[in-house]
Amino acid sequence: MPRDIFHAMARVPRHKFIRREYRTQAYQNQAIPIGYGQTISQPSTVAWMTALLELQAGEKVLEIGTGSGYQAAVLAELGVEVYSIEIIPELFERATRRLQKLGYTKVHIKQGDGYYGWPEYAPYDGIIVTAAPDHLPAALAEQLAERGRLVIPIGGPSQPQYLWKFIKVKGKLKAYKLGEVCFVPFTGPGIGEHQTGTASFTSKDTSNFL
Repeated sequence: MPRDIFHAMARVPRHKFIRREYRTQAYQNQAIPIGYGQTISQPSTVAWMTALLELQAGEKVLEIGTGSGYQAAVLAELGVEVYSIEIIPELFERATRRLQKLGYTKVHIKQGDGYYGWPEYAPYDGIIVTAAPDHLPAALAEQLAERGRLVIPIGGPSQPQYLWKFIKVKGKLKAYKLGEVCFVPFTGPGIGEHQTGTASFTSKDTSNFL
């Protein structure tokens, strides 16, 4: 794990992002339910996806799937501006209150369908998706800056999921297929528009990207 990410995660009190009945498990390397069929990812997955973004302080990041707010807090600790979207109203409200209480002023959250991204603040230097669609949404590819990095799990309900990293080079996406993962499914009306909303890319299959 890169040292800056290790220190960023050490500064975030993970137990404050977890329901009281699960707090004894807060610092174990496992995913934990947060309600409404969602989970907070295990710390090793958070570290891996964050490292793949290759962030620099001052950059702008879009997160799809705020959940508990933990991943957004880790990103903010790296000195980036975070724009995060959560589709479930109750989780949006909880994460907003939690992040405000903890003083994360560089995290901006809205409630809505993350499939369409947040075009008002595009382009983004990094985009991270914390739920698995069965394809790469075109809107997210469009909102990625030149040389920007997009990290997303992809896999349908009856298919294995793989983590992918995309880099935009001269307006086109280079794709790197990484290891197998397990995320909650991407939800919302936008995912049903995949036949006309799938981004195209050039793929490289590798398990040694980092």
